[in-house]
Amino acid sequence: MAGMAVDTTLALSSEDALRRTIAAMAGPDAAPREDQLRAVAELVDHRRRVLVVQATGWGKSAVYWAATRALRSHGGGPTLVVSPLLALMRDQIAAAERAGLRAATINSTNIDEWDPVLADLQQGLIDVLLISPERLANPGFARRLPDLLASCGLLVIDEAHCVSDWGFDFRPDYQRLTRTLLSLAPDTPVLATTATANERVTSDVAAQLGDDTVTLRGSLARASLRLAVVPGLTPLERYAWVADALTELPGSGIIYVLTVKESERVAGFLTSLGHDVAAYSGQTQNRQELEDRLRANQVKALVATSALGMGYDKPDLAFCLHLGSPASPVAYYQQVGRAGRALDDATAVLVPSEADEKIWDYFATAGIPVEGQVEQILDVLADEPQSVPALENATGIRRGRLETVLKILAVDDAVTRQGSGWVSTGKGWHFDEAKWAALRKVRATEADLMRRYAHGEGCLMQFLQLALDDPDPKPCGQCSVCDGRLPAPGLRPSAPTIEAARRYFRGQDVLVEPRKIWVSGLPGKKGKIGFLGEGRAMAYADDPAWSSVLAELWRQDGEAPPEVLEAVVEVLKRWSKTWQRPTAVVAMPSRRYPRLVGSVAAHVALIGRLPLVEALAVSGPPPTEDAASSVRARDLLARTSLLPGVELQGPVLLVDDRIRTRWTVTVAGSLLAEAGASTVLPLALHQLP
Repeated sequence: MAGMAVDTTLALSSEDALRRTIAAMAGPDAAPREDQLRAVAELVDHRRRVLVVQATGWGKSAVYWAATRALRSHGGGPTLVVSPLLALMRDQIAAAERAGLRAATINSTNIDEWDPVLADLQQGLIDVLLISPERLANPGFARRLPDLLASCGLLVIDEAHCVSDWGFDFRPDYQRLTRTLLSLAPDTPVLATTATANERVTSDVAAQLGDDTVTLRGSLARASLRLAVVPGLTPLERYAWVADALTELPGSGIIYVLTVKESERVAGFLTSLGHDVAAYSGQTQNRQELEDRLRANQVKALVATSALGMGYDKPDLAFCLHLGSPASPVAYYQQVGRAGRALDDATAVLVPSEADEKIWDYFATAGIPVEGQVEQILDVLADEPQSVPALENATGIRRGRLETVLKILAVDDAVTRQGSGWVSTGKGWHFDEAKWAALRKVRATEADLMRRYAHGEGCLMQFLQLALDDPDPKPCGQCSVCDGRLPAPGLRPSAPTIEAARRYFRGQDVLVEPRKIWVSGLPGKKGKIGFLGEGRAMAYADDPAWSSVLAELWRQDGEAPPEVLEAVVEVLKRWSKTWQRPTAVVAMPSRRYPRLVGSVAAHVALIGRLPLVEALAVSGPPPTEDAASSVRARDLLARTSLLPGVELQGPVLLVDDRIRTRWTVTVAGSLLAEAGASTVLPLALHQLP
């Protein structure tokens, strides 16, 4: 919290409040925009619901700070801001302070401050309260909502595209809870803001706000942003290109990647070359520290997932590099929009990958329910509340997908939380096939647009404007398609940097974390798993040093090539510094790649002078990739067996081709433990996410 609450002795008009706010935030010479004046007037003078769709840096936050200032000066209640990200909240609090407002937040990181904050709010000492959708879902906090909203002078829904099914970052919880807020505060002025909404999303959000919503939308072009695409690079060349570019690019910026693991991998490589970078994702513990370091230009770049995106405020961010393409032009625009807000020239470069489309396919369908799965879930929840683990066990639907479907059902009030579980409301749920088919079509269209953008099919800025249904799209004249220029190092990185990337990535240990506990309901298996040790893999996911080799390996079964055998031996050499030496090698029976697995196991046994023991047998086809852990583990227990007469002792090395869920090595390991192995150490060629 900061400052003093707004002085209510001096009543301000909406225009005066906006001019004072903008002067405080941007300097005495800054003037309000026409749509800013209109938005504040609609909120303050007419108590309307307003949707503002404007480019990053346009000044959307100035609208709600000015409206707050005016309403508070007339004795109105505090503003409630619903914001989806902690990083966004921190920046909004700082912006509110600059605007002369006293702001506070209630989130998962400051539970001890909740009661003092709410007490200050009740006493009129706070002008703005920022909360997350997750707090609204907390039963204890939700009980305070009616009183809180009764005193609320303005409701702000930030990053409003998150409430639309059609938005690139749709969040069911966000939609459900904003609906609740709107119903509880029907007479309160509401402001919804976003920089990333095409016409379909804009119309959807406006409809959710109400029939008389005032929509203010402007051009999304960014004259300070120079866009470029560097196509056709191999995986190693992509990493090397970014490393060389960091040496040349001025200022500090963000390197966006698609996964948490990738953020760690890229940051490690760049650090090994002496670049001052750090990984940033939703799993990073010191996010605020890293945000502050980047803001102060104390780090060259953060290698980040989309967790560092919406609302992060660094006006002088000099560049955004993308290693891999987001699934839609809207998502891409949202991220590159962070750069160049207070600079005359900023750089945004996309370095696309062949693996991008697999990730797009996953995210395109992850949020779309399957009718049969919905029916299973509702049947199980019909009688009594069920925890998520119990529901997973009963339906056979994997945990992540199950949680997504529950959120979607909760939006439509078909299920609700009760205690630590979920229960049916009894209201039923209609599977709207037309809606979900249309959404699948939209996602496919977005992916095709991103594919065309990555191929450079026309002016890049105009391409993004068209994808966002910008009312004024036109060629920018300065992107890599318009003028043909690319940032250094141009089309290709240097050979020494490519070789450095190869050495680095082939020298990394890929850890295979052992499963710790059996899922419930398995015959003869329960409780902790104590026989598995930490494993290793030669490569992880789309490993840049091994992607082409792995593609060849999986094409057809055959003996492992020398470079793979040599790499496996190097993995074992590094691993041997921390393990207890194995007494035997066992090959996991593979239906697809028996010769490959057998050759690796035989080579390891030969080099390590260890016995190669044929110990296991597997029958029948595996379950589907979408199966829950309980289904997969139960199936493997039924199909995997120990051969007669096998006796083992001490640690045993278990060699497999690919590891994804880790249930195969867990079930096989339990059998090897029954045969006398003290510890089972999994070794795979490839670990999949």
